Amino acid sequence: MSQQAPAHEWDKTFPKSDHVTHEKVTFTTNFGITLVADLYKPRNAEGALPAIAVSGPFGAVKEQASGLYAQTMAERGFLTIAFDPSFTGESGGAPRYMSSPDINTEDFLSAVDYLVCREDVDGDRVGIIGICGWGGIALNAAAADPRIKATLASTMYDLCRISGNGYNDSADDAATRIASRKLVAAQRTADRLSGEQALTGGVADPMPDDAPQFAKDYHAYYKTPRCYHPRSLYSNDGWAVVSASYANARFLYYTDEIENAVLVMHGEDAHSLYMGRDAFAKVKGGVNPDNKRFLLVPGASHCDLYDGGGRGAIPWDALTSFFAEHLA
Repeated sequence: MSQQAPAHEWDKTFPKSDHVTHEKVTFTTNFGITLVADLYKPRNAEGALPAIAVSGPFGAVKEQASGLYAQTMAERGFLTIAFDPSFTGESGGAPRYMSSPDINTEDFLSAVDYLVCREDVDGDRVGIIGICGWGGIALNAAAADPRIKATLASTMYDLCRISGNGYNDSADDAATRIASRKLVAAQRTADRLSGEQALTGGVADPMPDDAPQFAKDYHAYYKTPRCYHPRSLYSNDGWAVVSASYANARFLYYTDEIENAVLVMHGEDAHSLYMGRDAFAKVKGGVNPDNKRFLLVPGASHCDLYDGGGRGAIPWDALTSFFAEHLA
């Protein structure tokens, strides 16, 4: 069962803005799953507004980075929603803590459905923001839906690439993938026999001293008061072990056919930078290259672009300019 907070409760990991209004909304995907979102609207706004749907990071909830992005962009004149993906947070779907390339792409498309049907949204001026793994999902959604006029992929992961090949493609061999599939298959049987779903465990806590820096950065974000949230997967017990469909899927296959604007933003010091560069190269090499941009943030790590990293790393003015131009 999804866990839902009272609608009046401010349970975000960032301060509430006095410059926007906030309400909780729901919409249903074409897979029949009800998603819960926080809607942010510029206070005293009138008429039909440009709108942006936001989700991510992968394993987070809307009370974390996606909500911060949504509220900040609402302060800058956009109607925004930050939603919990299927099977996570306050959204529906059972069993819990599952992921899927097609279902998650549909989550974004259904968010667009919801926005274009609102009377206070200009349906010809809708964009999306995906953070971390949801940056890749955002590109996948933009390739599928020309209603999405502008897409930001922030500090993105290519989930199929990293699930199938490991970090930096270090496990890109058949033997490793076959061994992984055997482990997942055995866990599926064990889950059915026990009637319980094994979880991956989220971000390690305590974090080993010899862990790579990016893992320590994840711990600092998800496991400390900085951004811990009780509904967040990575703040707690993680994804289902058997949630492995990204490792065997074709993903980001037609992103070179995205006609509308794309901005790929990555930190200079992010461990995931290679995924953003490669995804951008494909997008840029396709149709309408003039409206495709790559923004490298100096000195920023992967997690710095979740919440600014305590040093204002997110270039909000550049993001505002991008969406203002392409949702004009």
